[in-house]
Amino acid sequence: MPTPALAAALADVDTVFNGFASPAETEDHAAVMRRLLPQCAHAMADGTLDGIGWAPHGLSRVHWRSWPPEQASAVEAFVLAWWQDVLATPTAPYPAEDVFETCASILRTMTPLLDGWGPGPVAGAHLVGCARSWMYDLVNDDLPVTWWEPEDRAAAVGELRSWLARHASARLRARGETDLAVRSELVGLPYDDRWNDPYWTSPAATN
Repeated sequence: MPTPALAAALADVDTVFNGFASPAETEDHAAVMRRLLPQCAHAMADGTLDGIGWAPHGLSRVHWRSWPPEQASAVEAFVLAWWQDVLATPTAPYPAEDVFETCASILRTMTPLLDGWGPGPVAGAHLVGCARSWMYDLVNDDLPVTWWEPEDRAAAVGELRSWLARHASARLRARGETDLAVRSELVGLPYDDRWNDPYWTSPAATN
């Protein structure tokens, strides 16, 4: 069962995008997305959409923020509600890191997703999974989110590194993930300081 916020967002998408069609759909990707959005949003929410985290989402290829306000608001509200629903679901249909990547690529920003990553055991468990998935790339100043504009990747890497160091490390340590917490703190350091830290010669690091 979706959270009330996600159910409301889906209902709004159904209403706002009801009846969209275009005779030139083969040449108009935005028109295709408008027509398919109700079906697509429900499939994203219930786990029946293929390709989450493995391919660029159709909404990431259109300038949906330039659509009429009620349409743009419905898209944004759905994406954020879907992310919150995943953070509250112990066994979500897709891994949290894949949903994060898809949501971030649609929104073209990670900030609201990170800002909305509240406390709690389920959200904390997803944080552990995401941190593990992201850490190899981030410690090397790479972005673990594939579908991102090349010119914006450095800023996105910096934002994610900073957030992990400032907000995630304490939560990871509280869950007993000490080594992952230390690595989360280290990715917040400049590259040379990070790799010169004594941690990397400790047994935990070499294991």
